[in-house]
Amino acid sequence: MKLPKIPKYLKGVAAVTLLSVALTVFLFQIDVPILQLFELKLYDLRFLQRGYQKPSPVVVLAMIDEKSLDQEGRWPWPRSKIATLVERLSEDGAKVIGFDIGFLEPEENGDPTVSQGFQEALDRLAETNEGLIDLTSGQMRKDINDRILADAIRQAHSTTVLGYFFHMSPSELNYDIGKKEIDRQLALIDKSKYPMILQQNPNASRLPFITAYAPEANLKILSDAADGSGFFTVTSDRDGVVRNVPLMIKCGEDLFPHLTVQCAWQYLDRPQLIVNVPRYGVEGIQMGARFIPTDENGQMRINYLGPAKTFPHYSITDILKGEIPAGTFKDRIVLVGATAVGTHDLRSTPFSPVYPGVEIHATIIDNMLTGRFITKPQWSQIFDLIAIITIGLLPGLFLPRLKAIVGLLIALAIFTLHILFTRWLFVQFNLWLNMVYPLTALVVSYTFVTVFSYATVERDRKRIKGTFRQYVAPMVIEEMLKDPEQLTLGGEEKVLTVLFSDLERFTSYSERYGPREMIKILSEYFNRVSEEIFKQRGTLKEYVGDEVMAFFGAPIEQPDHAKRACETALAMRDARHKLSKEWADSGRPILHARTGVNSGPMLIGNLGSRYRFAYGVLGDQVNLGSRLEGLNKQYKTSIIIGENTYELVKDDFIVRDMDLVRVVGKEQCVRVYELIARAGETLSPEHLGALEAYAAGYDEYCRQHWDKAIDHFKRALELRPDDGPSKTMLARCMAYKDDPPPEDWDCVFEPKSK
Repeated sequence: MKLPKIPKYLKGVAAVTLLSVALTVFLFQIDVPILQLFELKLYDLRFLQRGYQKPSPVVVLAMIDEKSLDQEGRWPWPRSKIATLVERLSEDGAKVIGFDIGFLEPEENGDPTVSQGFQEALDRLAETNEGLIDLTSGQMRKDINDRILADAIRQAHSTTVLGYFFHMSPSELNYDIGKKEIDRQLALIDKSKYPMILQQNPNASRLPFITAYAPEANLKILSDAADGSGFFTVTSDRDGVVRNVPLMIKCGEDLFPHLTVQCAWQYLDRPQLIVNVPRYGVEGIQMGARFIPTDENGQMRINYLGPAKTFPHYSITDILKGEIPAGTFKDRIVLVGATAVGTHDLRSTPFSPVYPGVEIHATIIDNMLTGRFITKPQWSQIFDLIAIITIGLLPGLFLPRLKAIVGLLIALAIFTLHILFTRWLFVQFNLWLNMVYPLTALVVSYTFVTVFSYATVERDRKRIKGTFRQYVAPMVIEEMLKDPEQLTLGGEEKVLTVLFSDLERFTSYSERYGPREMIKILSEYFNRVSEEIFKQRGTLKEYVGDEVMAFFGAPIEQPDHAKRACETALAMRDARHKLSKEWADSGRPILHARTGVNSGPMLIGNLGSRYRFAYGVLGDQVNLGSRLEGLNKQYKTSIIIGENTYELVKDDFIVRDMDLVRVVGKEQCVRVYELIARAGETLSPEHLGALEAYAAGYDEYCRQHWDKAIDHFKRALELRPDDGPSKTMLARCMAYKDDPPPEDWDCVFEPKSK
């Protein structure tokens, strides 16, 4: 049977439609500046349409405003006045004080009248500075206010974070500052660098971080007194609007955090701080239980909550005069910055072309603490591409079949629906999907098809047939939360529980499945079992081939770490069963795994150098956990736990006392147990009977009553034919019956392999 010929008109429509889609995809790939600018403006419009959102009460602003300049004098003020501000905020209970201003040069006080109360300040410093006697009055007069501020920062109950900035390239300077000066400046901010960077490919030739030429740090006396520092550099897009902020900048060999990261981190009592760098670039920052997403270069999209003064503003002069109600700043982050005309700290944002820079920082901290991020995940580009192709193809489908006015109305409806859909995703989920390029695809495709239709025969317009390829956007995998404490270089010994789980015969599947299918199978399996580890707040150490290693009890203290590990092992077993059912009709294999769980003292720590860290566990009990995983092969079981773990969980789970074993590499024997089910779960009468028969058989086995032991194990297999330990012990008893062990045999089994 011959297929009907496709009319030339339909071929032409298909050609121009595909051409328009291809053109738009090409523009999307090269990211045309004018279209990118349109997208940014529509992005800003979404903020305006969404309107005001209530900020967290945590962040407030102490402002150098017009009122403060009128009352306190022109800027810059003496450092002694800033010291008084620090004291006032600390006395009122501020938890963190962040300065969006720099103290980059010494304050010259040659004129005694510049610093009122000079002698009182000397007397005050003499009480807390033992080295004061060595200073001449001239030297003290020169930097008295710097010392007063340093003393105030040091004595304050609040945590103080200073701000500084980076020179991004040598061209910003009109002179060569020299390597020695750069090293000196880096030393001033060294204690505030990121403590850990998890980089999958540390040897990559091109690092993803934004790099700077040199820092312009605060005075050493102030840097030493402060609890930390962060750069307050912000970047703007081509149109001058600030939409992103770099949360990390690399200078020298180290990576340094933004002022907002430091403030949020200090406010959260310095939890574990990690920069995650997969192979494609930066993924984000793990700050304790919080994950802060960034783009591949470490920049975070700012989720603006409203116009200027969305966050509470307090005039510094009112704070200095004690005119602010007591408790206003208690347990809050107070950002000190400027809004007065002439202070040059006003930026352009989606809400306003004149927006206080310090309020941008307040917004960023609010985003970090509340988790309200503007997300543009990796899969969004695939979604955008699908939207471009799908929407671009639609005119080629409906225009040839409809009258011109109906086609125009449908095109306008699609145009409007895409705008409403992307706006809805932004407002409801803070998800940024491209609006311009899919609409461009629609406009270009509609124009091309319409022009082509008017240039061809009208009667052939209704014959068009199009086929569409279906696209499915990939799912986004959510990182676990852990709430670990701050880690230090080195390690400590703690009692923990380790879990090893290895798939059985997985390498043999490579003969049946291709490499891509193998990777898909393994990835889906890892997704499922990792979720179970994270549900129990376990720490996923690594994947090695088809093996998963995790541990429990660190870095967060978990008194029930053994119970969590056993619960995870059972949940992983349930997840495999569920996955196998889902795969039953697809021809994928039924997965079986061997799991070993062991508890005991282990060395836990963040071992390595400042370039590469590896947080994990070491020790004899870790090795034993790995051996227990391998013992499943001997006993044809799925989960084996050690005697230490058994003592910690015996009231919470149903277990079987299986054997006394001297594993390879250990002199002492250990008792091993099979983890069967959670306490309270109902086992079948056959299962319970098999367990009782096994226990009786094992008792006779240790007494070397081989025939009685054989009878009990056979009884267990009659009740439960697939009982692996009974099969193993039955075979062993038969072997010992023919070839008995030595007279001094202590009922200990010694496997010959790992």
